[in-house]
Amino acid sequence: MTNPIADPGHGHSPAAWTAVIIMLLGFTLATVAFCFEQPALVWASVVIIPIGALVGWIMAKAGYGVKGPKYQPKGH
Repeated sequence: MTNPIADPGHGHSPAAWTAVIIMLLGFTLATVAFCFEQPALVWASVVIIPIGALVGWIMAKAGYGVKGPKYQPKGH
């Protein structure tokens, strides 16, 4: 029995990287705002997190996802 292993892509795409970076900025800003006791900024930062996911989804639908036509994988 053989089981061919296909490269799943691991999310190394412009869409995935953009989404993760935006969400990390949201988490970081929310954490800093929480430490400085700025509740309005905490909640504004929390809104950034789903926006990052939405941007990643839109970019994937626009062809910048792992199997999108605008994505060119790079060798390691």
